[in-house]
Amino acid sequence: MAKEKCAWCRDGGLNETYHDNEWGIPLHDDRKQFEFLMLEVMQCGLSWTLMLKKRETFRKCFDNFDYEKIACYDEDKIQSIMETPDMIKSIRKINAVIGNAKAFIKIREEFGSFDRFLWNYSGGKTLIYKSHRTNWVASNELSDKIAKELKKRGFKFLGSVTVYSHLQACGIINDHEESCFLYREITEHYPVEYRE
Repeated sequence: MAKEKCAWCRDGGLNETYHDNEWGIPLHDDRKQFEFLMLEVMQCGLSWTLMLKKRETFRKCFDNFDYEKIACYDEDKIQSIMETPDMIKSIRKINAVIGNAKAFIKIREEFGSFDRFLWNYSGGKTLIYKSHRTNWVASNELSDKIAKELKKRGFKFLGSVTVYSHLQACGIINDHEESCFLYREITEHYPVEYRE
């Protein structure tokens, strides 16, 4: 019998694979955190499906999202990224990824890991907002707060809406539909906190 899934992902392709294997499952790996965040940066103004289609190109261009390497990129490297077939040709976004890698490293130095910094905002728990069951939201008080802090620390292209998307993706906010198999898996196997 087929598993129930969130309505948005049922395309039998990239979105469904991403949903089933990554989206909303609590994530505690800094490299993956950085990859997810930078996918949000690249997505600004574009569709998420396009980001999934270009994910391998991004991995090739950005050394598999190795923030230590990215922080050291020079003009020659930026030029080679711009010339890569299938790459999004936005110098502002590419520069943002490089600047964000530097800011990401500083957070790791201060907190031990970016993961610890981010999950501190939820007390290490996945948050389930009761109001989100009936109302679609694109940002909230938590994403406002984190986006403001990231901006203060030098991050670019990460406003409250993109941060909210990241909190969903990395499992800090569980916005799976209640009928979705992952909603139940997350509530049964991870520490959760219910909020209004």
